[in-house]
Amino acid sequence: MEPEVLELERFLPYRLYRLADAVSREFSKIYRDRHGLTRPEWRTLSGLGQRGTMTATALGEQSAMHKTKVSRAVAELERRRWLIRTPDENDRRVEHLALTKAGLAAYCEMVPLAKAFERELLARLSAAERAAIMNGVAALETALEGKQN
Repeated sequence: MEPEVLELERFLPYRLYRLADAVSREFSKIYRDRHGLTRPEWRTLSGLGQRGTMTATALGEQSAMHKTKVSRAVAELERRRWLIRTPDENDRRVEHLALTKAGLAAYCEMVPLAKAFERELLARLSAAERAAIMNGVAALETALEGKQN
């Protein structure tokens, strides 16, 4: 009996992973060339820029990064003086992270570039394709929401 074959090129989880990785690599050229940032550093910068003060745990959850990647990104952004850590008043094991003026300036510079990248990416699709992909991604996110953890 022949074993069942999984055609990776047609397997949706594999296709989504490859697509996300390709888009992420393409976008990474912008923040890498502009500021020499890695993906985890960009995700940390953008998370703090969007939400303000966060803990490393919250950053990891928001960006789906492992705690070691968050820790390294935080250390590098702190080394650049783009981020400050403030100990929690009630629990010294917890630190609140926030962007400095320089970090916020870098984030504010990157926002229009990120939005332009997204516009240019979506412009490669027809209006119907744009609507279909946005609706499909939202539907998958909703379907998987309760299945995490």
